[in-house]
Amino acid sequence: MKFAVISLVLWAGIALAVDPGVLSVENLTQDLLRVESVREIKNIQRTYAQLAQHGRWKGMASLFAENGILRWGKGAGDILSTSDASSVTGRPAIENWLQQEAGDMDGINPGSLHVFMSDMPVITLADDGNTAKGRWTALRKLGNGKGATRIEGGIFENEYVSSGGKWKISLLRYYPLYAGTYEKGWKNLGLNGSLPVISYHYTLDQAGVTLLHAGRTASRSKEGTGTLNRGSTPAASLSVDELEYRVAHLNEEDEVRNLVHGMGYYVDRRMWPDVISLFTSNGTITVQNNTSPAGPAGIQSVLNRMGPEGLSHGILNEHPIFGTVVNVSPDHKTAVARGLEIGLIGDDNAQTGQWQFCVFHHSLVKDLDTGTWKIQDLRYHRLLFADYAAGWGDGGILPASSLDPPPVLPPYYHSTENRRPVQWRPFYKRYPAWEEPEEETRDRLANIHRLLLRSSAYDESENTSGSYGFYIDDIRCSDFAKLHSDRGHKLSPGIGWYYTPDAISLSCASRYYRQNSTTYNPSMSSLRSSVPFHWRLQPVILVSRDGRSATLRTRNLQTGTSRTQGSNGWMGGMYHDQLVLENGKRKLWSITIDEFYWNSRNWTAGWANVVPHVSNATTPRRWMSRRQSNDLPPDVSLRHPALLERETGFNGGPPPTVSWPGVQKMWWAYRNLVTGAMPSDSSYWGPPGCVPCRGAKPEWALTANGYQEPPSGPTIVTADWLEGSGVDIEVTVKGGPEESAKGGWVQLVLDFNGEITKFGEEGPVGEDGKVVLRVRGPGAFGTTVPIQVFYFGNENLKPGKGIMRDRE
Repeated sequence: MKFAVISLVLWAGIALAVDPGVLSVENLTQDLLRVESVREIKNIQRTYAQLAQHGRWKGMASLFAENGILRWGKGAGDILSTSDASSVTGRPAIENWLQQEAGDMDGINPGSLHVFMSDMPVITLADDGNTAKGRWTALRKLGNGKGATRIEGGIFENEYVSSGGKWKISLLRYYPLYAGTYEKGWKNLGLNGSLPVISYHYTLDQAGVTLLHAGRTASRSKEGTGTLNRGSTPAASLSVDELEYRVAHLNEEDEVRNLVHGMGYYVDRRMWPDVISLFTSNGTITVQNNTSPAGPAGIQSVLNRMGPEGLSHGILNEHPIFGTVVNVSPDHKTAVARGLEIGLIGDDNAQTGQWQFCVFHHSLVKDLDTGTWKIQDLRYHRLLFADYAAGWGDGGILPASSLDPPPVLPPYYHSTENRRPVQWRPFYKRYPAWEEPEEETRDRLANIHRLLLRSSAYDESENTSGSYGFYIDDIRCSDFAKLHSDRGHKLSPGIGWYYTPDAISLSCASRYYRQNSTTYNPSMSSLRSSVPFHWRLQPVILVSRDGRSATLRTRNLQTGTSRTQGSNGWMGGMYHDQLVLENGKRKLWSITIDEFYWNSRNWTAGWANVVPHVSNATTPRRWMSRRQSNDLPPDVSLRHPALLERETGFNGGPPPTVSWPGVQKMWWAYRNLVTGAMPSDSSYWGPPGCVPCRGAKPEWALTANGYQEPPSGPTIVTADWLEGSGVDIEVTVKGGPEESAKGGWVQLVLDFNGEITKFGEEGPVGEDGKVVLRVRGPGAFGTTVPIQVFYFGNENLKPGKGIMRDRE
């Protein structure tokens, strides 16, 4: 008989070759604290936005240092000048200012709305680890329920300080760029409606610098060689057990965040079977405290309210996710993910659209038989639903009784205290123990370093992604080109891929400017009449086994601002990127941009071409000043024969072009994050690798350049008694297409109430993805004690786990 199909998301196994100087508890402690610090800073800023949605001014003020400063630009004069900003110091004053500034648009009064969208972080940690700076893009959507509305957007350039073992905001600095009302849309702020470039707290040399010891040593300045203190007292080195535990905690956060974000992409396309597959067998969906019946049928009944499976002509079901905060329990068995989800719902056929503002508080559990995270309950609390034509100013279309504010969790901090439960042990660990204590310590530290590098890669990739987004907003061609690897390539939409930073920069300058120069950048002091905004959010980041490469799927939620009020709407696309660790920096290896799946004709008509509620409809803003020069052909065209299937329908690709309200095929570079299955709509672009690498330019592949391809999803392990034998178990290990399990080690163990015993033989998987292992003999175990089958992974696949509960 066949046994349970399961998977594992944590990595362990064979240690990599690492500089011995890095593998000390002192260095690993410093590295761990740096990664934890960056995450805590991001969670603080995200919590600030979440508390704002419910008018929790005191809670927001508590996130500041004792003498923290809030400096909020007005946009009435010189946007860069402090004279154009309100400035208050200290928590009581900040609390009072926040309350006064919100007025009756506080998210508390019936029908009011105070939605705070803040994302695309770039966090730069000081060398001593005691201070940091962060850049965020931000947008607020406000209403008082009585007809008044505000729309305000800009940039945060904030500062943070470690105080008493916790991170606090020392300066929250908001630079406003545009504002308006729902009725008329927004336009530029500033003198004469001209917008400056908001100065960057980071340099090009700092963008994407690794958080870990080896990369920091190579890239830090001569002055920046201090020890991480996390307060006034230098941090004490952690034990190997504590390092192992806290790095595992970071890895678990990554898996939970990916699962929540990946689920959102399935919802966008109404891929209901794929959504349901991410739940436990008794999973539920809760909306405003009304919980569905448990199980697939109950979940399906809620999903059906959004419409039938799949999208048809003119149907939009976008649900971008902002500011996800993940809180994993100390025992790593449960987790909560909270954030903001905004529904952009439309039917172009009926010319109707809707805004849906919700906060979510999802519960997830780890399947202890598999190590795979699954959704237990998707929990949503509605803030406000509004018809697009009417807007949110009058309180929306839902009865007030359905809009009771949800409870808000206290501010989240990534505690540096020892939270490791007494009985905790790594979920994935080889047995028996090593023969020599020194050998055990060395191998454990090497494994801790590798696992930490994987979580560091997540944050470094998000930093590089944000840096790219801000540079492209300011059309700084040379800068965003230099974020790429020396062997990197980028798609120029509608044309094709350009190889190397010089070619990428030149293609950008040729597209947007008259100066065809690889070094051209607009002056930081130049004023602009219009600015595009590329919100790169909701990342799903899959990291290679050695942590040196990563794949990144991120949403492109795009808008802009100009001097003409109401000329800008929204449009949506998708990025499929890869990144590598090169010379101490996380660099872009490949960027593919699929755009646009949908767009707004302008603010008034929106994405569903709704009947205008004002008469001044305008032409949508076009950011491309001119078409790219014909004398700059790409290295790979969108019409390359090997890419016909992949690029058909996209602008510049093989005809016919699919334009909104047509529904273009959406592609996936990874498999189902729970089951390992391909997307149900047959839109997997694999095997793993960049888009042009498949057929067009195989020499651009990561593996052709000394890097590993990150796995496309979980590893599936099945186990069965070998036919005709009562003592041999045949184990089968599978990944995705062209992801061989060969060479990965398999071990059998028994767990007697926490007492782990190696059970039978162990050995490597063969060419066919199988291995036969002999147990100690029939009757050597009781039928109630399952055999746990561990696969330790290889360069292609994650570790995986199978389980045998009985036999026949």
